[in-house]
Amino acid sequence: MRTCGIGMATLAGGALLALGGCGNTLYAFQASSASSKLEEAQELGAEKHAPYEYYYAKLHLEKAMTEAAEADYGDAIDLAEVSEEYADKAIRLAREAHSGEGR
Repeated sequence: MRTCGIGMATLAGGALLALGGCGNTLYAFQASSASSKLEEAQELGAEKHAPYEYYYAKLHLEKAMTEAAEADYGDAIDLAEVSEEYADKAIRLAREAHSGEGR
C-alpha cells in the first residue's frame, strides 16, 4: 500500500508540472473569453447600466494581462475568471436595464 501512495504522489506532482507548462494556453483561453464578454457588456451599455460590474471586470482583465506578461499564469487565470464572472453580471444588468426602458 505504501508504494501506491508514493505512486499517487508522483502522479499528482507530474500532473501539476504538466499543468504549469500549459498555463499560458489556459490563460489565453480564459482571457479571450473574458475579453469577449467584456466587449459584449460594453456594447450593451454596461458602462452606464452596470458601472461597478463593468469596471471591476475591466480592471481584473487588465491586471490579468499584467500578471501573464510576468509569466504568473496562475494569478492571471484567476483574475481572468473573476473578470469573466463580473462581465457576465454586467451583461445581465445591462440587459435588464434595456428591458426596463421599454416599459
